[in-house]
Formats: sequence, C-alpha cells, structure tokens
Amino acid sequence: MENNLFNYLLIPEIFFTILILLLILIGLFKKNNSFKLINLLSCITLFFVFLLVFLDINISSSNYNYFFINNFFINFFKFLIIFGCFSSLIITKKYFIDVKLVSFEIPILILFSCLGMMVMISSNNLISMYLGIELQSLALYVLAAIKRDSLQSSESGVKYFILGALSSGILLYGCSLIYGFTGTTNFSEIYNSLLSIKSLNLGLIFGLVFVLVGLAFKVSAVPFHMWTPDVYEGAPTSITAFFAIVPKISAVVLIYRFCMEPFYHFYSEWSQIIIFLSIASMFLGAIAAIAQKNIKRLLAYSSIGHVGYILIGVAAANEESIKGISFYLSTYVIMNIAVFIIILSLKNNNNFIEKISDYAGLSKYKPLIALSFAIVMLSMAGIPPFAGFFAKFYIFVAALKADLIILAILGVISSVISAFYYLKIIKIMYFDDADISQFSIIISRQSIIILALSIIIITFFIFYPSLFVSPLSNLSNVYFN
Repeated sequence: MENNLFNYLLIPEIFFTILILLLILIGLFKKNNSFKLINLLSCITLFFVFLLVFLDINISSSNYNYFFINNFFINFFKFLIIFGCFSSLIITKKYFIDVKLVSFEIPILILFSCLGMMVMISSNNLISMYLGIELQSLALYVLAAIKRDSLQSSESGVKYFILGALSSGILLYGCSLIYGFTGTTNFSEIYNSLLSIKSLNLGLIFGLVFVLVGLAFKVSAVPFHMWTPDVYEGAPTSITAFFAIVPKISAVVLIYRFCMEPFYHFYSEWSQIIIFLSIASMFLGAIAAIAQKNIKRLLAYSSIGHVGYILIGVAAANEESIKGISFYLSTYVIMNIAVFIIILSLKNNNNFIEKISDYAGLSKYKPLIALSFAIVMLSMAGIPPFAGFFAKFYIFVAALKADLIILAILGVISSVISAFYYLKIIKIMYFDDADISQFSIIISRQSIIILALSIIIITFFIFYPSLFVSPLSNLSNVYFN
C-alpha cells in the first residue's frame, strides 16, 4: 500500500481520534439532549472503527512500525475491546438517564479510554505503550469521579488517581532503566540487544520488575489491587460496569506481549513475578469476596480472582496459553456484560440494588432474570457445562503443558473456594424470603437482546465449542510464527 496521508488517516486509531474530536464539537454545539445523541454517535463511531480494524490497514513506514505493530493476534483483542465498549454504551444508557447523569462527556471519555486501550495493545515501543496507558487511565480517573454531587464517587476518583499516578511513576522509572541499559525503547531492538547476554544485570531486572508492577496495577493484581473494591463501589454502577468489562483486556495483552517479546529469552526472571501475582490474586480474590455484602465490591474481588487465573496463562507462555487467555478474556467480557445488565436493571424501593441481601426473592418476582443471574454466577464459578468452566479448563491445560502443575492445582483449589460466594447469591435469590412488592425493573430492548445472546453463548457453548475455539487456535499460530 502506498505510503501517503490518506492511508495514514485510515489507521483505526487516527481515524478514531478524528471522530472523537468531532463528537466533542457536536456535543458542545448541541445544547439539548446532547447525551442521547452523542451516545448514539459513539456507538456508530465504534462500528466504523471495528470495520477499519477488520480491513487491517497496514502502513509500510519504518517510523510507524517503530512505535506500533499490527497482526491478527492484536486485531482480535481490538475487536474484543471495541465490542466491550459498544456493549457498555448500550447497557448503561438507561441507568445514566434514570439517575440524571446525562453529561455528553461520559461517552466521549469512554471512547478516549477505548482509544488508549487500542494504542496499548498495538504498541511496539515503551514510549507508545506509556502514551496508551496514560490515555486510558486519565479517562478512567475522570469517569470514576463523574458524579460530582456524590462523596463516594469523588473519593473513588481521588483514590484511583493518586494510586494510578504512583503506579505510572513506577512504570516510567522501569522504562527509563530498560532504556538506560539497552539504549533503545523499541521492543524488537530491546530483544536484539539482549541476545548477546546470558542473564539480566541488576538494573535490567529492576526495570523489568518496575514495569510489571505498573502493569499489575492496571489489571488490579494482588498486592496492587487496593484501589479496585473502593473504586468499584464508589463509582456510579454504570461506570463500574465499564471498568469491569473492558480495561483488563488491554492490560493483560500488554503484560503478555511485554514479557514475551523483549524478554522472551529470560522466562525464568519474569515468570516468578507472574506466578506470584497469579497465586496471590486468585486466593485473595476468592477469600476476600466471601465477606462482602455489596454486590459491586464482591464483583471487584471476583475480578481480582479472574485476573489470577488469566495470569496462569501468561506464566505458561506457550501456544496453548494464547488460546486459553483469549478464550478466558472473551468469556469474561460476555459474563460481565450479562451480570451488569441485570444489576443495572433492578430497583428496590425506587433505588438501584447494591446490597446482595436485596436480591432475596428475585426468583419469585422475575424468574427469567433470576435464572439468567444464576447461569452467569455458575459460569463465573467455573461449574460445567457453562462457558466459564471451559475458560478455566483451557488455562489449566496451558499450565499443565508448561509443567506448572502446582500452579494449576492451586488454581483449581481457589476456584472451589470462590464457588461459595457465587452460589451464595443463587441461594439468596431462590431460597431467602423477602418482601418483593417494591421490586421494579428498567431495561431497554437492546439490553434484553444482548443479555439473551450472552446467556445463549454461556449455556450452549458446550454443544459447538469449535465455533469459538478454532479461530482462537489460529491466534497461537500467528503469534508464535
């Protein structure tokens, strides 16, 4: 493809940036009902960006390829991010209108965060990696504190910002150490400069550790998880939904690429860190969630646990691991979309439900909603025959093939522990008595369709697994070849 300005404008990220800036102008000049219009235009924007990613525009420019790379492996996760953002905009619209949180900036910030995630996962350079991380993070800081009249929302935004700034500083210091000892910021050149040495010196080890610490914060891996429960609880539920559905995808993929590409030959150095993060996240997520009474805090600890399972795949670092990670992330997105559609649609005494005990008696009032909730909880617990079971199964298979037998066994044990709090929610819905006269439900047709499709995929995956697994197997071939 000829290298000219027009071709550059067809790069999804550049095209995306231009459209976001246009949406800001439209929102400023459209005074009435701007939220609904910008929300709709944001969905259309994501659709066009999806098409551009699908077309896989390649630029044969050394300057461009120095900072970014593009292939089927990266594009798959871009599809997943765009799908997650698109779903978030649809399922949260009714909630925003109901709580009168209708600033047109909200969908704009979601789009900026999505753009940052796309930059993150296609980065081929420490500089562009940091640019993507900060673009994503700054939008998330504002979203967490977007409800200005809420003390909880403001507090969660400040906590997230302070801890996020600290983690960014640590990550940037790690990047500077790697640059100082290799003389380059490009992933491929770092890899080439390390070929001549047998072991990393102390400076490079510190650089590697600091970068992984900064990235561990972004996926809320233990012990860098402290912001997650407070931010999930304090932020408006619709913003919590976005936090739960999308950002972890980009951070997990970036951790995998950062470990496998520049530091591929030093597996023993970085794998120990990943294994520790995995075990700590799985067990803290499983144990801490048991005592939670708020559904959003429970899902925060649940997400920490899920990150632990995904990091098993990162530690495995083989062809099976890519299939396991990609399938787990896909299933994780679908399960979280389904669970937040339900959470965002239920009200009790004209207030949105946040306490787990308030779901008592739901099976009698809305049996289909309760059944959907139960299916998602069973899938998250990893109970067969639901898709969540196979997600964990593929991760454990990758671990076994990498001879990480103890790590796989620990993963199974933590999965059994975590089943307790998922089953507790089902027990409350079906067996606890409550006054259900004050229950009400608000849900759009689009959300009903997305929920129905999510439940069908989660439930009936077992009958046609090759439909999803076969394309994911190709990801491994693309990445390792």
